[in-house]
Amino acid sequence: MMRVSINGEVQEVAAVSLASLLEQLGYTGACVATAVNGEFAPASLRGEMMVNEGDDIEIVGPMQGG
Repeated sequence: MMRVSINGEVQEVAAVSLASLLEQLGYTGACVATAVNGEFAPASLRGEMMVNEGDDIEIVGPMQGG
């Protein structure tokens, strides 16, 4: 387990890649944008991007509103 910040909230996660982190958090199949430590993380590279202790991860999705 390691501690990372996800959307500003520190959490303990077991995931080793960004793709597995999204799966662990329930985002499987969701259309979301991701950034790690302020750098955009393309969907095509999420399986290769390793999650490290202390990373700052942002996950954003489309919102509905009026």
